[in-house]
Amino acid sequence: MDNTNNLALIAQMIESAEKNIQSAKQLLRDLMGGRTIVSDLGEISRRAASLSVSEGGKIIEGVFDGQNMIGPDGKQYPVPANYASKSKLVEGDVLKLTIADDGSFIYKQIGPIERRKVLGMLTQDDKGDYKVIAEGKSFRVLLASLTYFKAEPGDEVTIVLPKDKDATWGAVENVIKQGTSAGGSAATVPTPDKSSDETELEEL
Repeated sequence: MDNTNNLALIAQMIESAEKNIQSAKQLLRDLMGGRTIVSDLGEISRRAASLSVSEGGKIIEGVFDGQNMIGPDGKQYPVPANYASKSKLVEGDVLKLTIADDGSFIYKQIGPIERRKVLGMLTQDDKGDYKVIAEGKSFRVLLASLTYFKAEPGDEVTIVLPKDKDATWGAVENVIKQGTSAGGSAATVPTPDKSSDETELEEL
């Protein structure tokens, strides 16, 4: 066997090993009820720990974990689903939270990470949770995005993911409804106005 065949065989073995690792991670996620793998949570927490809290705790920087913002203190701060959907936040984005005098939460995206897009199929599991199957893995998506698009299981969905990191959550960018031809149009979320890329969440 010449070197060319050896290299091709090695490449196939590496590709097979990577797919096995991805499948094992997905199985672990499913066994954990869809939660992020511990190592991923640890990375988000470590990044958050290096961020700042200022003005007597009124301004807090943190890292988005797919649903919430993780602050430097390790606490979870709720991020409104409509804001996360409109801004297409992905795991690892850095946010700034300002807590107003009346208790309102005002978020602003200040450190978006590199992104990539993938096309997958929307499914719903026996617990009623929606997931997008893409690249042999399943990604959770926010219900607010699916409601906006009126997406249903079986629709094709384009999601945005971190470019170089594993993720549990994907941000919905557009939906191709069942029966829509490849040349047809897909529903798309309007690009948010960056000049007003803030939202408020009344403190409960």
